[in-house]
Amino acid sequence: MSAMTTKTTRTARTARTARTAGSTRSTRSTRTPGTASTPGPTGPAGSTARPPGRRDQRRPGPREARPQASRGPHDWFAERLLAVISGQRPVHSLLGLTIGPAYDQLVGLAPAGPLRSRLRPVLRRCGRFHPGPGVIEAFARIATGDRISAMAFRLEQGPDLRWRCAAVEIRGPLP
Repeated sequence: MSAMTTKTTRTARTARTARTAGSTRSTRSTRTPGTASTPGPTGPAGSTARPPGRRDQRRPGPREARPQASRGPHDWFAERLLAVISGQRPVHSLLGLTIGPAYDQLVGLAPAGPLRSRLRPVLRRCGRFHPGPGVIEAFARIATGDRISAMAFRLEQGPDLRWRCAAVEIRGPLP
C-alpha cells in the first residue's frame, strides 16, 4: 500500500470510529417535523450552541464599549500647557486662559524656538484634586522618550464660570 492510501484509510477509520463510539458532536440541524429549525452544537467554547436542555432562543446582546471617564477642564488644560511648554504652540495661545503669574511662568518654561529635532512629549496620566469650590489642583505625568516629568497646575473658576490657569510647575527634565 502506498503512503497516500494508508493516510486516507486511517482518516476514514478514525471518522467511522468516532461515529460508532457515540460521539454527540454534530454539525447537522436537528429538526422534528412541525417545529422550528434549531441548530445543534457547532463547536468549541464561544460558539452558538445552547446549553443542554435550553429551549429558548434568547442570546446575549452585543457588548457595549466601556464608558470613558468624563474628561474635565484639567485634561484640556494639561494638553494645552504641554503643547506650549514643548514648543508645539505659542505661549500667547493661552493668554486669555491664565491669571496672575501663570503666564510669566509659561514664558519662562516655553522654549525659545519651535519643536524640531526633539522627541514629542506625550501626556501619560492626568489627575485632579478639589481643595474647595471653584478650584482644581491638577497633576500630569509626561513621557518624552524614556524620561518622565511631572507637571502640576492650579485652575480657578472665575465669576463668569470659565476656568483659568493660576500656576504651573514642572519637575524633572523639561519636555
